[in-house]
Amino acid sequence: MDCKELLDSLEIIEKEKGIPKETIFEAIETSLVTACKKNYGTSQNIKVDMNRETGEIKVFAQKEVVEDVYDAFLEVSLEDAQEINPMYELGDFVDFEITPKNFGRISAQTAKQVVVQKFREAEREKMYNEFSAKEKEVETAIVQRTDGKGNIIVNLGKTDAILPMTEQLPGETYKFNDRLKVYILKVSLATKGPQVTVSRTHYELVKRLFELECPEIFDGTVEIKGISREAGSRTKMAVYSNSENVDAVGACVGQNGSRVDVIVNELKGEKIDIIPWSEDPAEFIAAALRPANVVAVEIDENEDEKSAKVVVPDNQLSLAIGKEGQNVRLAARLTGWKIDIKSESQARSTDFIDFDKIGNNSEVEETIEEETTEE
Repeated sequence: MDCKELLDSLEIIEKEKGIPKETIFEAIETSLVTACKKNYGTSQNIKVDMNRETGEIKVFAQKEVVEDVYDAFLEVSLEDAQEINPMYELGDFVDFEITPKNFGRISAQTAKQVVVQKFREAEREKMYNEFSAKEKEVETAIVQRTDGKGNIIVNLGKTDAILPMTEQLPGETYKFNDRLKVYILKVSLATKGPQVTVSRTHYELVKRLFELECPEIFDGTVEIKGISREAGSRTKMAVYSNSENVDAVGACVGQNGSRVDVIVNELKGEKIDIIPWSEDPAEFIAAALRPANVVAVEIDENEDEKSAKVVVPDNQLSLAIGKEGQNVRLAARLTGWKIDIKSESQARSTDFIDFDKIGNNSEVEETIEEETTEE
């Protein structure tokens, strides 16, 4: 690589990769100082200067101006220095050119190495910036292989990502070239480029998928107020409409379930309960416990920990609690309330709640029945 080729390369790198030429010039000079000391074994203070216009490289030994010289490699007398330039004073440094005869070969090799290194660094940083901007977003990934530890390597187009075992859907199998939606969980800069970790279990994946499928969510007409998820099994999602003309639940479900079906299929059959969010805690809790019907909800606002007592029909207690407590657990996470459930007969026999104070809950139940959808 001659001087002209080097300068042309720096112009291209600056234009296409955004690396300032001065940064590369300084890196080449620093590398040449190391190369000079390594190849010529000098103990002098070496300075390398690269002409920014011509690319010509010169090597200088820097010597300090002193009264008495004790080390000729590092010092020069005031008298000798002032013969070069009368302006020199004690403590100044004088540059003596010592460019080796065959230094051109070394400088060309070093310059090429530095340019290649900077080019690779720029590529890595560009890739990192591109994918770090996509953090917390959803991308389509193509399954490549397993790493032997249960982790799946997927391709995101310009780079590979890792889908750890802990972020995989329970029971989901992955075959070469399978396409799937993944949530970009974390992006870090490694020596070989961006290291991307993706997830299939994060609750935000569900949110992002609904944003892709529902224009009303994407444009803010419908808000997702909360999501509680047990990946691969069930998700509960509370939604709210900012427009009187748009039904939040209906917008998410789509005509004949077209929108929610796409997401359920993507998540390999994971059940999704879409419920209307409400400012009224009792109404919200009753909706969150669907598909079970609720007879009454009593809110206890006197304690530091928000808690609610819920009564359900005798034949729906197990439905309200869910398999291994899943339904009530997800409802509690979604609403932020601790929920205690009893059947109606149990509640009346133990004075679990004051039915007279709460009154008839049928009106609330009718509203919830109309608005709540389970897929």
